[in-house]
Amino acid sequence: MNSVTVIGLGPMGQAMAAAYLGRGYEVTVWNRTAARADELVARGAKRAESVEAALTASELVVLSLIDYDAMDAVLAQAPPAVLAGRTLANLTSDTPDRARRAAAWLAERGAVQITGGVQVPPPAIGTPDAMTYYSGPKDTIEAHRAALEVLTGIDYLGEDPGLAALYYQIGIDMFWTALAGYLHGQAVAEANGISAEEFLPQAVKTMDMRYFLEFYAPRIAAGNHEGEVDRVSMGVASLEHVLRTTQSAGVDDTLPAAVLELFRRGVTAGHGQDSLTSLIGVMKSG
Repeated sequence: MNSVTVIGLGPMGQAMAAAYLGRGYEVTVWNRTAARADELVARGAKRAESVEAALTASELVVLSLIDYDAMDAVLAQAPPAVLAGRTLANLTSDTPDRARRAAAWLAERGAVQITGGVQVPPPAIGTPDAMTYYSGPKDTIEAHRAALEVLTGIDYLGEDPGLAALYYQIGIDMFWTALAGYLHGQAVAEANGISAEEFLPQAVKTMDMRYFLEFYAPRIAAGNHEGEVDRVSMGVASLEHVLRTTQSAGVDDTLPAAVLELFRRGVTAGHGQDSLTSLIGVMKSG
């Protein structure tokens, strides 16, 4: 029987362990708060009584923890020798540098890390379109492909163990920023008596950025920041209108004010007549 260990039973870890159970895997689980395993155990999972028991139960160990500090604290509870021969699919979120250091640390103890960045929320685990960024040794990923694909598809990025973390954090940067913009817009809408249901069709249309991404990407790659379509100075004027609308509604203006400040920095740097893509240089310069 195929076996896997899942360490960390937050919503994502719970979903992953459940997906493995649903596919007939022998699943061992461990969580700092042992009661989180109760439902999974009732469905057939084995509750490890220690981190050492969890690690030794399976060659493939899936880590789903809050960050790499939590991973370090968990793995410190077991003798280093038990890591030898294990593959750790580290689906824990942290920085690319932490992923690289963890991979090196595990390699010193005879284990292999494959870094993952899950691109879907827990309810989508096991669904056909779900994907995860992976990086690390390709042969190891291929050896465990069947088990990894129980959870999601594989978007392999390369041997560097930090790449999956890098792509994941870039995506999360865009995700939280975009959703914060949506929530701010909805706050202004509600302050003016417009419900979320009423505004939903407009929000969906506004948040569909595919046209803009496909328009800007090749221009950015070519270093073309000409302002024949949009200009930073136009953005300043537009954002000033947004800021005043926000203030008139009595809504916190921190978010639009921060974006306006970025555009104003672009003008100060001499990009007033350039495309907003020129702001990449302003952001990279700190």
